[in-house]
Amino acid sequence: MIARILYRNNVQGVMNYVLGKADSSILGFQNTYSDTHTNTAFFGRVLYYLGNRHDSERRYVHATINLPRGEHLEDIDFFELSKAYMEHMGYGEQPYMVVRHHDTKHEHVHIVSTTIREDCLQINLSNDFKRNLATQKYLEKQFGLSPSPETIKDRELPIYRIPQFKNEDINGVRFYIQDITNNMLQKYKVRSFKELSEILRPHHIHLRTVDYNGRDGVSFGVDVENGYSSRFINGSTVHPQLSGPKLQKVFERNMRSKLFPMVKKRLEKQIMTTFKLFKSIHFEDLPDVLKSYQNLDCELIYEKKSQLSDVIIYDKSGFICSTSEIGSEKDVVNHPQIINSEDGETSIDVDSNQFVLEIQKLIKNAFYKAYLDANKRDILLSEFVSIKSFKEVRPFLASLVRYSFLNHYMPENNGSSLLISVQKEFESTRTGLGISEANKELKTLENRVLILKMTLEANVFDISGNKGILFHLLQSLGLKYGNGRISYINSNIHSVEIFLDNYHIPNENEAYISFGCIDQNSRILQQLMEEKGGKATDLNATAFFLPMFLPQLYSSMTPDYRRQFEVHSLKAYLHKTERLHWHYEKSAIDYIKLFNAKGFNFKLIGNDISITSIYSKHGVSIPLALKTQAYLKSIKNLDQVLNEQSKTLSNIMDEGRGQLKNLWLSYLIEKELYGKVAFMMIYDKLRPNLDKDVMEYHLEKGWREWLLQVSKQKLNSQQATMLRRSAFAFNSLLGGSHYKEEEVFNGFKDELTDYSKRNGIYLS
Repeated sequence: MIARILYRNNVQGVMNYVLGKADSSILGFQNTYSDTHTNTAFFGRVLYYLGNRHDSERRYVHATINLPRGEHLEDIDFFELSKAYMEHMGYGEQPYMVVRHHDTKHEHVHIVSTTIREDCLQINLSNDFKRNLATQKYLEKQFGLSPSPETIKDRELPIYRIPQFKNEDINGVRFYIQDITNNMLQKYKVRSFKELSEILRPHHIHLRTVDYNGRDGVSFGVDVENGYSSRFINGSTVHPQLSGPKLQKVFERNMRSKLFPMVKKRLEKQIMTTFKLFKSIHFEDLPDVLKSYQNLDCELIYEKKSQLSDVIIYDKSGFICSTSEIGSEKDVVNHPQIINSEDGETSIDVDSNQFVLEIQKLIKNAFYKAYLDANKRDILLSEFVSIKSFKEVRPFLASLVRYSFLNHYMPENNGSSLLISVQKEFESTRTGLGISEANKELKTLENRVLILKMTLEANVFDISGNKGILFHLLQSLGLKYGNGRISYINSNIHSVEIFLDNYHIPNENEAYISFGCIDQNSRILQQLMEEKGGKATDLNATAFFLPMFLPQLYSSMTPDYRRQFEVHSLKAYLHKTERLHWHYEKSAIDYIKLFNAKGFNFKLIGNDISITSIYSKHGVSIPLALKTQAYLKSIKNLDQVLNEQSKTLSNIMDEGRGQLKNLWLSYLIEKELYGKVAFMMIYDKLRPNLDKDVMEYHLEKGWREWLLQVSKQKLNSQQATMLRRSAFAFNSLLGGSHYKEEEVFNGFKDELTDYSKRNGIYLS
């Protein structure tokens, strides 16, 4: 099933829509004078009266519950499902109406209510869409319905495929227009009716505009089979948000966007960089060149005589730009490098500086890929580069996508090839890469030595109590000491001179420290040394587990700095793991319950709600974000919920699950690293600290199979040691271990125009 919840500032339009369908039936009412025979006009007045007690733009709620095609619920079961949904979403005591529609092939109901309570306060709407998802998944199991998709997928819209409607199926036409137009407005930042018309045309939707006394009116029509065209439907009839004036507001907002000038500037740079690389580009190859080289989707616009007139670029930011408005130095269509004749072909300029830059990037990317694939942690990248020959790097070079692109457009019959060009630049590029990486490594080493000095001067650790603490501190930074110099733990090519008194190497040292652990420890020590402290968001949630991985070091940390560390790491853990609860958090009570199961406790201190954990050495607590506090304070019996936490926490302690290892196991489960989890449970006899619903979810997703598989295995001591090291490694959880090719062009990286950060215009 799929549940959707939307908000309105007016209830009359929603009531007219929900009750105005011919094929509709009222399943029931709640919190009115009758569950079945309430007068709809009276119900509308009740909602209007409650809603006008508050000035919120989100005073009315319109929810829909949709079943997949083929699934069926009787009216009484659908009503019970709706009541359960509203109860979990916090509307259990609000007046609401459930109406079933029969105008689509999938069964669905509409629920109308208000977010304003009788005391004139608004129901807390924090995390409502997240709670909607969790409630949806919970009710699917309770009512035996098909589960909704785990991830949002881009649907294939019916481009160039004529939609089939019966001539009299006007609702089908309207829903088709509504669906396609909504998707287009989400995907693109449309700036005019003409632009909208062009992107709708491939979907067989036609658009007309009319001037009504200075106001823009719009209507939509669809071409269907057998040459039949539907009648044009007014935009406001298709959907209230698709009326002419409202679309015009969307266009004006997109035209005023501060991002658009930045997008044009970036596109101009990308186009000019492309011309610097190519000697000639056949106009028919232009879409492939821009897509492959600059990741730009474009469309060629032709005149009546099949002459190229313009190029339209569909940018990842959502803006649609013609090359004539980008403002490039030379018009793309009339650019001398664009070939229109049949004899010409697209060809790279092998004598250009841009080609040399691309060759150098190829070589660098091949080295990076080879280093990551080899997983050579026993030497530095600069050392790896110096010992690898062209023959050894060549397979990685040929596997690059950019290599295939350049090779495809290399000029023919000029006595040159891409491989020869790469060989010419290989030695100089390798030397330059080795020098640049060596400089980076030396700078990183100097920074870590600086952190070491500041840590020792500030007495962050009590070195006097244990002679080996200095050794463990160096190890935690990925360093070693010898003959008055500090170097990397896996290399001697860089070193910094320093004298360390009382340095002592322990007789026994079997600790395994992953490079991810070193990275997080370096960051936390740097934050502790900063005067104002760093942001918790600079840390990963794995920083919370450093005392488990570096027990000798963190057990000697002085109390003041240990408190600061616990505050920083708790903030990081809270910030990073809240999102892991999205599938299970149906309400504010679930928010508390899910953290309780992990060993975290909430306290009301004065007027603030703070969080602490059973893993804290000094019992530190941090206040929650104000929005989260308001969310939790919306719980009616908050004091009772907080008092009941002790039962869960006592159970964890009584069963011996109050260690960081148990929480680490839980974190690995939530990250779906079931192989590591199974090993730790079978061979280390650990049990996770997780809520029952969370564990059931992961058991069904593959955790159970891994447990069975590992339990049947017989491991020798060497295999067990390797698996144990893998289970306690940060690297796989920190990201950044996957290879990614360099950016195409040399210029600013316009993160503000990244398509992943844009907000679509959704129909509501």
